[in-house]
Amino acid sequence: MLSQKGIIRLSVIFGSIFWSLLTITDLMALFSQENNIVFGLPNFVSNMLLTFFIISVLTFYRYNIGKAESVNFVELLWRVFVFGLIATLVTLAIEFFFTLFGSHKFAHNALIINFFYHIILGLVVGFLISTYVVWKRLILYQKSKSLLAAWQIFEYCLMATLIFDWFSHDYQDTAFLVLYSILAIIGVFLSFNLKWIAYLNFKQKWRSILFIALVVIYIWYFFKSLMFYSEQTVLVRDLLNSVFVLSIITFIVVYSLISFLVILFNLPTTSVFERKIKEAVNFQRLSQSIPAGESEEKVYEILLDSAVSAVYSDAAWLAINDEENEVKLTLTYNLQKKEIKDIETALDNSRFKKTLNSEFEKNPQYPKISANLRNTTFKSILYFPVLVKNRKIGTLALLKQVDDGFNKEMVDIIDTFVNQASISIENFRLLNEAIVTERYKEELEIANRVQSKLLPAQLKNNEAFHIHAFTVAADEVGGDYYDFFQLDDHRSALIIGDVSGKGTSAAFNMAQMKGIFQGLVQLDLDPKDFLIHANNALSRCLETTSFITVSYFLIDSLEKKVHFARAGHCPSLFYSTERQSADYFKNKGLGLGILRNSNFHKYVQVNDFEYKKDDVLVLYTDGVTEACNADKEQFGTERLLSALTKHADQPPKNIQQGIINELYEFCGKRSLDDDYTLVILKFK
Repeated sequence: MLSQKGIIRLSVIFGSIFWSLLTITDLMALFSQENNIVFGLPNFVSNMLLTFFIISVLTFYRYNIGKAESVNFVELLWRVFVFGLIATLVTLAIEFFFTLFGSHKFAHNALIINFFYHIILGLVVGFLISTYVVWKRLILYQKSKSLLAAWQIFEYCLMATLIFDWFSHDYQDTAFLVLYSILAIIGVFLSFNLKWIAYLNFKQKWRSILFIALVVIYIWYFFKSLMFYSEQTVLVRDLLNSVFVLSIITFIVVYSLISFLVILFNLPTTSVFERKIKEAVNFQRLSQSIPAGESEEKVYEILLDSAVSAVYSDAAWLAINDEENEVKLTLTYNLQKKEIKDIETALDNSRFKKTLNSEFEKNPQYPKISANLRNTTFKSILYFPVLVKNRKIGTLALLKQVDDGFNKEMVDIIDTFVNQASISIENFRLLNEAIVTERYKEELEIANRVQSKLLPAQLKNNEAFHIHAFTVAADEVGGDYYDFFQLDDHRSALIIGDVSGKGTSAAFNMAQMKGIFQGLVQLDLDPKDFLIHANNALSRCLETTSFITVSYFLIDSLEKKVHFARAGHCPSLFYSTERQSADYFKNKGLGLGILRNSNFHKYVQVNDFEYKKDDVLVLYTDGVTEACNADKEQFGTERLLSALTKHADQPPKNIQQGIINELYEFCGKRSLDDDYTLVILKFK
């Protein structure tokens, strides 16, 4: 069996041969016609050579583009743009040649004109087919059974036009018009499949608009050039008399225009990836909320349901067989348990399997597999092991009724879900074990691992400010919390909080605060409403002896203004470059969970301030100001203000380092009494 590279090489060789034979045959026919010599070959032979050339080019691009593993939409459009640019430059060079030598008799020679026309013919056919294959890849992204059937009908009709074109037809013939109309209608229907657009970010959408516009310009230029040759020159072959070529041109133009408009109007919409991220966050919150002593089955149900909905799976199963912990169950979706064995047999016999483990986490013992299946109802499968402590306890299998039904984005999402489920199961078991055996160190290790995933690994700078955060826990885990969310192009939300108490209970209360922040911030509430809703939510889940202090900020880079409210948290520190001085914002506020009734709103005060370039905002927890030295003297607010003033002209990371160095110098080597956190913003 030929490899993919072998097929590509053969298609290039055969394409070159068929184009050469087509050119020679057409020029010989023209020479015979001009010299009244009988040409022995019938017309349909050269038409067949054109068909074979088109099939060779189509085979080349199907294996070079259509079978590529990665789906980078902008890169696909870039390929079309580059080929179109090359074809345009060559065509312009030919036009320049005829313009330069227009007065010379050989520039009017029919054989020379037709020879150069065949060069343009080859380039135009190559561009049209490369664009057609890319458009197919885009249309069939996240394909369904009905879409695949419609596309196959369209392709069969296109192949029929190649045979139809063997016989000489004029574009005014009834059969020509009927066949062209059928293909145009099907092409318009297919052109509304634009799911790939939702996965583009803002920058990629603008680049796609540019490339698609250039495709339309290329088509217009090639069509104009072909029309010029058709009207001004005696051609032995007119490419515009081909139903196949006109149908491809119509399809490309229609899909380009619809894609252009949809991308243009889709620019301000929220990306579908945000919805996927939200699903992952919700799944994480649910898995962490299971109390000790409850069954693991709830985690497995969430994993299966989330995975099925995330990749639009037609069927699935999750089989757990953990003899060590005496857990054995099989969950299915749209599938009978007796069918599982047959599908696994088909998977073992499949010749089209791909191992999905990355180089950094390759596990040959438990590979993640994607495969196309034969002799089953389902044509493609995604097969993932479920591991706990690097030990396989089960498998998750997702099925689709079409070949190659899973793309890279789907694989990444399922990988995230399975990894999170594995972590949740492991944490769940370790937490139960810690409670039963009173192994406190293992409990802290679990909590530390969970907490490291709750705080942002890195805060991203944007057009409004540079930002840097630093946090240290007094114990293995702590209760300090900070987070950031980009609401839109010019507004950002920032929060810092401190949970009462220390250790494991504070860390898990902090996890609840993160869930509330992630849920409420997307409602785009003002600071007062945010704190009221957060207090209502925490009042239902916090222990009566616990509370959380919070400061919440909305930063508007358009107005260069910050709106904020404080719920019992440390006063924020602001340094004004214009005044060369720093001050504390001391607006009133009551900690979340302290007052658990409808009167909480009376204790929320919203303030705002305008900022200028190089102004600095410092958010911190009380572990900084209450840190003590050997004489029990606290670091205090004045030392913090002084440290900020001293380092305010530096970048946020250096400001943080300067404050922390002064804090360590003040405290000496004395162990910390509390968690402490710093978040430094320097406005642009």
